[in-house]
Amino acid sequence: MNPELSVSRRIRSTPFTSRVEAAGVTGYTVYNHTRLATKFQSIEADYWHLCEHVQVWDVSCEKQVAISGPDAYRLIQLMTPRDLSKAYVGRCFYVPLCNPQGGIVNDPIAIKLSDNNWWLSIADTDVMLWAQGLATGFNLDVSVTEPDVWPLAVQGPKAEELMARVFGESVREIKFFNIKAMSYQGVDMQVARSGWSKQGGFEIYVNDASLAGPLWDELFDKGQDLSVGPGCPNGIERVESGLLSLGNDMDYDTTPFECGLGQYVDLDANIDSLSLPALRQLVPQRQLKGLVIDQACTISDSNVYLGDLCVGEITSQAYSPKYGVHLAFVLCSLSALGTNLTLDAHTNLGILQGQLTPLPFNFDALGLIPKTPAK
Repeated sequence: MNPELSVSRRIRSTPFTSRVEAAGVTGYTVYNHTRLATKFQSIEADYWHLCEHVQVWDVSCEKQVAISGPDAYRLIQLMTPRDLSKAYVGRCFYVPLCNPQGGIVNDPIAIKLSDNNWWLSIADTDVMLWAQGLATGFNLDVSVTEPDVWPLAVQGPKAEELMARVFGESVREIKFFNIKAMSYQGVDMQVARSGWSKQGGFEIYVNDASLAGPLWDELFDKGQDLSVGPGCPNGIERVESGLLSLGNDMDYDTTPFECGLGQYVDLDANIDSLSLPALRQLVPQRQLKGLVIDQACTISDSNVYLGDLCVGEITSQAYSPKYGVHLAFVLCSLSALGTNLTLDAHTNLGILQGQLTPLPFNFDALGLIPKTPAK
């Protein structure tokens, strides 16, 4: 039995909600107090379609925290240990936001629109409230708001062709993690080559609600021969791709070094960051790794074991129909790590062994050959 989600005004709809429901959404979650689709046909059918064709995702739940004013850069730099002093307009920056203890508060995309105007395209925590509190506490000359912006993602191997049909050939020139203003029906919208999949695609930062429906409809009208379909972030694809989920794979007690985001921490930078003093002193005790079990199963215990010793906790998992294995992320004790290590997982088939491996998964190195979908 699947319980229902009771929807009220506290759970926000979006300018695309009517289209999403007309397209046959069969599952929702709540993300930043907003509806986010989780399934249309089935998780596996949606997965194969994403890997082969192109999907349109309503990701309006990726709220923008707009920080503007003379102290905009100073506020954002306080929030992240990544050095943004040389950030430039037209580029997206993945930034862990960390508290004074070094724990991860959020992992947004930072977008520099101008020297005194930034957006943080956030994951699922109330970053705006934290930013407003810091601005008040540090007496910064900034405005912290949530603008009326509703991101729409176009994802999949045919995404570039579809975007070119709607926005023109120049959209092809946008490089990965770059962003550019593109005109749609006379309105400039920011368009980035980004998205929460590794199948390729774009995110359109729709800033005029009256154009949301027409844009959705045009993407579907011009993508019929591309097998365009509705979609959403897919649990199978994101685990296969090694994409982290805030609240699942990391939280306020997880540091960037523990979950594989150390490359976004500039320990030696001469910047004013709330978390750097702690991160410079911390010695990680855990590390996020991948676990591969060579058959389909249901893991019934989130803990994993080395013999009788519990050495880690599963944070995300999915069966991969492409590779025929069960994949999981495991936050492991560093003392348990070794080469060619196998761990025990409690499943519906009994205790099964899984191979511990670095993230993201290297399927070639694991000797796994991709399969094609059943027709």
